[in-house]
Amino acid sequence: MPKVKICCISSIAEAQLALSAGANVLGLVGPMPTGPGILTTEAIVKIVQALPASVTTWLLTSETTTEAIIVQHQAVQTSGIQLVTEIEANGHTKLRAALPGVELIQVIHVQDETSIDEAKAIASQVDYVLLDSGNPNKKELGGTGRTHNWEISRQIVEALETPVFLAGGLKPENVADAIQKVQAFGVDLCSGIRSNKKLDATKLNTFMEEVLKRRDPRS
Repeated sequence: MPKVKICCISSIAEAQLALSAGANVLGLVGPMPTGPGILTTEAIVKIVQALPASVTTWLLTSETTTEAIIVQHQAVQTSGIQLVTEIEANGHTKLRAALPGVELIQVIHVQDETSIDEAKAIASQVDYVLLDSGNPNKKELGGTGRTHNWEISRQIVEALETPVFLAGGLKPENVADAIQKVQAFGVDLCSGIRSNKKLDATKLNTFMEEVLKRRDPRS
């Protein structure tokens, strides 16, 4: 039964819409070089404080030093930190020590088979691995709207004990196929359920219907 993360939440209203549709996790994009849905720290705080404490919120950060990540998280107080790029050596260990109880999610941008070894190397240090379609060499750190090679993603899922979220170009039209092919713990999307950069209730509900079909063992 895949979990659903709705990313690029831009307002309290969008957060409430996503939760009412059945989202399990909300993604809040902090300041970074590129990508959709970027918010100021103040805007993220406003959204987090308006939600029940039981709601799972992940801060997306492109910071690479533990000091900067800790400062950013202390300001917003999300329940998790999604690291959209590589961080400094021993950074995950330092974050664990400084932020006990905060979930760590490491993004792996799937480009070729080397991503399998990359995921294996980091998996034991985080709570979740998230497979996306960015290109760090071009400062693309997510929200591209592109799919990647799901066969590689499936191999990563099979190789890891750590739960894996699948992102990258997911939308109502392809999510059922993605769930079947990759067998990820969860799915994550941003642009695939938006119209004019706003969360589209119709697309969102259609997406959730497709996910629910995969949750039902009779489907």
